[in-house]
Amino acid sequence: MHEDAETIAPARGLTRAEAEARLARAGPNRLEGGGGPSLWRLLLGQFLSPMIGLLAAACAVAAALGEVADAAAIATIVALNGLMGFFQEYRAERALAALGSLTAPRARVLRDGHLEVIPAAEVVPGDLLSLEAGDLVAADARVVECHGLTTAEAALTGESAPVTKSSDPAAADAPLAERVDRVFMGTSVVDGAGAAEVVATGMKTEFGKIAGLLASARDEATPLQRRLVGVTRSLIAICGGVVVVIAGVGLARGLPGAEVLLTAVSLAVAAIPEGLPAVVTIALSVGVQRMAARKVLIRRLHAAETLGCATVICTDKTGTLTTGVMTLRELWTAEGADERRLVDAAAACCDAELGEEDHPSVGDPTELAILRGAAERGILRATIEGERPRRDERPFDAERKRMSILRADGVLYVKGAIESLLPRCVAGTAGAEAAGDALSERGLRVLAVAIGGGEEEDALTLLGLLGIADPPREEATRAVASARSAGVRTVMITGDHPRTARAIARELGILGEGDEPAGLVHARATPEDKLAIVRAWKERGAIVAMTGDGVNDAPALREAHVGVAMGKTGTEVTREAADVILTEDNFADIVAGVREGRGIFDNIRKSLVYLLSGNTGELVVMLVAGVVGLPLPLLPIQILWVNLVTDGLPALALVMDPADPAVMDAPPRSPDEPILGRVEWRRVALQGLLDASVVLGAFAWMVAADDLPRARALAFAVLVFCQVFRAASARSTTKTFWEVGVATNLRLVAVVVVTVAVQLVVLHVPAIAGFFGLGALGIEGTALALGLGIVPVTVIEVSKRLARLRH
Repeated sequence: MHEDAETIAPARGLTRAEAEARLARAGPNRLEGGGGPSLWRLLLGQFLSPMIGLLAAACAVAAALGEVADAAAIATIVALNGLMGFFQEYRAERALAALGSLTAPRARVLRDGHLEVIPAAEVVPGDLLSLEAGDLVAADARVVECHGLTTAEAALTGESAPVTKSSDPAAADAPLAERVDRVFMGTSVVDGAGAAEVVATGMKTEFGKIAGLLASARDEATPLQRRLVGVTRSLIAICGGVVVVIAGVGLARGLPGAEVLLTAVSLAVAAIPEGLPAVVTIALSVGVQRMAARKVLIRRLHAAETLGCATVICTDKTGTLTTGVMTLRELWTAEGADERRLVDAAAACCDAELGEEDHPSVGDPTELAILRGAAERGILRATIEGERPRRDERPFDAERKRMSILRADGVLYVKGAIESLLPRCVAGTAGAEAAGDALSERGLRVLAVAIGGGEEEDALTLLGLLGIADPPREEATRAVASARSAGVRTVMITGDHPRTARAIARELGILGEGDEPAGLVHARATPEDKLAIVRAWKERGAIVAMTGDGVNDAPALREAHVGVAMGKTGTEVTREAADVILTEDNFADIVAGVREGRGIFDNIRKSLVYLLSGNTGELVVMLVAGVVGLPLPLLPIQILWVNLVTDGLPALALVMDPADPAVMDAPPRSPDEPILGRVEWRRVALQGLLDASVVLGAFAWMVAADDLPRARALAFAVLVFCQVFRAASARSTTKTFWEVGVATNLRLVAVVVVTVAVQLVVLHVPAIAGFFGLGALGIEGTALALGLGIVPVTVIEVSKRLARLRH
């Protein structure tokens, strides 16, 4: 009994006066949200990142140069990014609110010797709860009386089967799932009735402890966000260097200061891929849509790419790796019995009812497994009840560990734990104990079935043993193998018994022959254990995806880089804490999400290489021309136009590429790998120099003809054509555009055609050409520009073929 209730007689419960005093001391029986920053502070905090600052500066420069459309577009991107981050943080508060909604709204308690129904918030330590089937338990309480009382605790402990309660004290150090003398806030009563004395309320309950863990779980930047910060810092340094160098060269040549400043700032803006945030957002959005088609719903946009970085998937067992439905998997028959007789006797000793289309199944999951197995063999419970109606029954209880039903045929049908039935059997027991051990070792729940000829549960004849379990999903086994081949470890974390967990892990291939379960299989895991496991993997440098369906999973889901909740069986708390929701609760869908996530990263990387290659080409053209004494090849308005038509639609079309079929053949990317490594920066430099060489050659040749406006028109046209044609080559670093397949990205084909057409209009409509400061290029000049524009992409495609021949 609670320490404050030693003088209170349990039969009468608390007095109203004592209950009020305890409520004042202990506080209301509800979960606290924990405060947190104000909504305005959350919103303003989203605009302090380097990328947002860089974009804001670009917006200001574009506005100062009179590029109102560019400025408006960049401002929109800044606002959208900020709002996205705000909603990501705001959902943490919603997760805590959802946790509170799981607690019982009202409770039946004994006050002054009378049963009363009161708001759950008014329950206090020492109250005596009255519990019946269908009730939500209002607080943590010690069972003082029970009659077949069972509770569903999967959301709290991960234990898949209902737990039978007892008034006998459990061991003080027993795991939460084995504390059969306790009932817990937020769990539900499946069957039976009982009374329990409240020992903890509010934040001191097991649910309350989870709420505290959920509030303390750390949110951190995703790998992609960290990589983009690195790219942003590099771009800031480049922009600063460009302004200084170009300004210095221009002033050294005696050019007007205003012209030098305008050109330098224009190039600085050109060096910033303003389309990058849009590219990232579109890439993630396209990935989200593709994942949704695979029954993977993304709640947090960056989680789509982060899932592709996963090196470890920590997953729950029940319903994710397994079907979530208890199944009769194996039978052992005693000498003289057969399988049909065994299954018939087991079905005759069941109270559950199998459902139909309009009526759900009702009863204990283990009994439903027996009835499904019987139905598969043509044995129906309705037929049994009609032909052999029951005359008497003794329900299951925790002390006897068995139940029996006496039917009209004079047979007593008995089922229960093997250690409970074998001592009462006088026949059929040979080999039963060894068979039971073998079934248990394979992770099966073992039930013994016997029959007798009287009303007493003695002098029985054992018919055999039933092996019942929640079987693995077939597709989960394939998915585990696929994840392993992609270098992604699967770690099972479950509340089930260690023996069951090990058996399922071996069947799925998580554990191989001879493998030790340590590190890969964690059984009887508490919420604290799950959180610690995720943190331990993160400390080892892993990118962790964590799946779960119960409230006990929510803190670990928040802590993981990607939290994955179950859409069918998951609680609202888990879904609110998660980044990803699986609509079919299927582990195979997670692996499909990893594939799409890897494709997202590849698309962002190749789009960024494309963008920066074009910007590098522009910078090299202007810098070299200034150094060697050539006139400026491009005017500021021409630079901004090139940036607009080549940084926008082509890059957005690139991120819509389907994932490479071989993307799961490679190991996961290192969490420390930058979005642009040495290979990518080298590609940026070489492709930029290739563009610049063609443009400068054409410009110098035309300048030599003493026609500067026409030279600028040619340089302008060649630069646009070089960049837009190169978009086709950017789809793959190893395959040519034709090998990748033209039809696999028709958007890109359309973008190239439209961009070329628009550029031709700019070159040949006199009013527009005059606005851009272009001389008349003519048909021959345009044909020359188109021919030169094809040169860089041709060189790149030929180099791919040669590289493959060398290897």
